[in-house]
Amino acid sequence: MTLALPVPSARGLSPVLPVAAVVAALALPVAPGGEGGAGPADALSALVVLFCAVRLLRERRRPLSRTAAVVLGLPVAGLALAALGASSPGAGLGGLGRYLQVFVLVPAAVLLLIRGRSDLRLLAWTFVGLAGWQGAVGVHQFVTGTGASYQGETIRAVGTFGPQDVMGMATVVSFGLVCAVGLALGRTSARRRAVAAAAALALLVPLALSFSRGAWIATAVACSLQLVLAGPLRALKVGAAAVAAGVVLVGGFGVGSAMLQERVGSITQVTDAPDQSVTDRYTMWAAAVGMWREQPLTGVGLKGFPEHRDAHAALALSSGSDTDGAGSGFVRQPLLSPHNMYLLILGEQGLIGLLALAGGWLALLVCALRGWWTVHREGPGLDCALIACGLLTWQLTDFAYADIGGPSTVLTAVLLGVGAWWGLVGSRVPVPSADTAREAHTR
Repeated sequence: MTLALPVPSARGLSPVLPVAAVVAALALPVAPGGEGGAGPADALSALVVLFCAVRLLRERRRPLSRTAAVVLGLPVAGLALAALGASSPGAGLGGLGRYLQVFVLVPAAVLLLIRGRSDLRLLAWTFVGLAGWQGAVGVHQFVTGTGASYQGETIRAVGTFGPQDVMGMATVVSFGLVCAVGLALGRTSARRRAVAAAAALALLVPLALSFSRGAWIATAVACSLQLVLAGPLRALKVGAAAVAAGVVLVGGFGVGSAMLQERVGSITQVTDAPDQSVTDRYTMWAAAVGMWREQPLTGVGLKGFPEHRDAHAALALSSGSDTDGAGSGFVRQPLLSPHNMYLLILGEQGLIGLLALAGGWLALLVCALRGWWTVHREGPGLDCALIACGLLTWQLTDFAYADIGGPSTVLTAVLLGVGAWWGLVGSRVPVPSADTAREAHTR
């Protein structure tokens, strides 16, 4: 008789683990002074696509349903047309590869590798874990004064992403917070819901200390939708807990209260003495619209915004944004995008590209909401529906204030894959009767 412990075989491991590794890779620090381009997570995402392709060939099965192929493949034609209109072949191929990675290949691979609701929950907890790590680093930066520069003080929480990607930590923490809220509002065991609720409340601190207005708005919209979809009773409980946590953190402990109040107030300060960042953003938005008017159908071509920016921008646009702190020296970063994904697509790809990309994203959200309708009354998987709908809503809202760029961009690809799986596949997947009984017992 042997006492050897059983070792799980490769067949027993979930194929979604490589995707979880992509998310976990963003815990690695970005080199100080780096440009925030492709990193380890992007390299791993390419391996995930290769792994998925090999797996499909070995299993000899149809890769995507007709609906999934149309929704995920819709942007390809618009991207190819915009690549042909780029200023140089290198710019066209580079932009085409990046867009295909984020919006087509990686989302399709994630959709194909998720086998069931347990895999989606695994990815959700991976998001929460990454957010907890980056949030802890960000809080430490605020407390010790080692973060990115903000109003002359090095207190802005940026996690391991550095001052060149000040939105990186805010994005990661927001994704983790949305996933935690979805898990807390689901019908799983009381212990899991309690842990998820505690994680969501804890992640409010680093999100606030990121001083990212766009992330705040997107998170508020996404979590509000999740509360509405979860039902009035759950919404009331979670809303009361969030308000209590805010009162304790800001009012009781004074966690950056003055700066937070000033930052929140600046959200609506768009015409009455706006700060320079707001002025730059609206000036670049106007420049993107000017590019679209010049080429309404196809735009100026991929990677064309920096080249055409000065010809369409007003004199109010500054020469760049200043970054400092968090282990990096002072850097003057040029303004190379309008910080609005919809306007970036409109300016570089025209109406054809915008309808193809944004139309596919909207279709994913509609399918995810339809999946929620299927399970919201009796069926299991409410937490999966809330996670998928929340993440898609967050991203579509944030795209009004940001665009792709930096190491955290690969998470957008994973997010779209999660939303695609739930909306196109997951809500129709039958679950074991034991799981159904377990979720019914927790209600």
